[in-house]
Amino acid sequence: MTIRPSSALALALSLLLFAAVPASAQSLADVERSIVPVSAWGGTPADPALAHRQTITHITLHHQGETYKPGTDPQQYLRNLQKWSRGTKHWLDIPYHYIIDLDGKIFEGRKIDYAGDTNTEYDPTGHALIEVVGNFEEVEPNQQQLDAVVRLMALLAKKYDVGLDHIASHRDFSKQTVCPGANLYRYVQDGYFRHKVALRLAQEQK
Repeated sequence: MTIRPSSALALALSLLLFAAVPASAQSLADVERSIVPVSAWGGTPADPALAHRQTITHITLHHQGETYKPGTDPQQYLRNLQKWSRGTKHWLDIPYHYIIDLDGKIFEGRKIDYAGDTNTEYDPTGHALIEVVGNFEEVEPNQQQLDAVVRLMALLAKKYDVGLDHIASHRDFSKQTVCPGANLYRYVQDGYFRHKVALRLAQEQK
């Protein structure tokens, strides 16, 4: 798919903002502005008439569950994921609202107002779904990805008034999966993400 000039400009501006401000210095408003929108990676919007609308009450972490090789083009990955989600699974869109790549860049997936989809038995309505690329049963998340998860969770917690006790992962709601993989899940299980999000929210209030 060829990215239109306007889409290319939007992507360039998003990446410029992402690169210009050190992650540790970004305000949560900066974090939100740096998210790469669907139009910038060459995706198409979902049909709102088919969407199941939601109010965010939870923040839930997922992994890709497949190998994601260094050098993979995240935009092409997202276009392929959108095509598969709609054409093969017959879902509304990419099942996740946000996707984090190997460099810690955050991409918009499904519109946050629309409930996500899952292959397992839990109902994701009300959940802001975050996918981190990679299979974390096999590899470790890198620091850029961990930091991006914290930034995004803090943004979502503030924006939608989600309490720290409602930050969890896919496997916390389903017995049918090991998602987000053992090597990422331990950061949920030991409270790392909740602690870091709390610190980030406190920093935002200064």
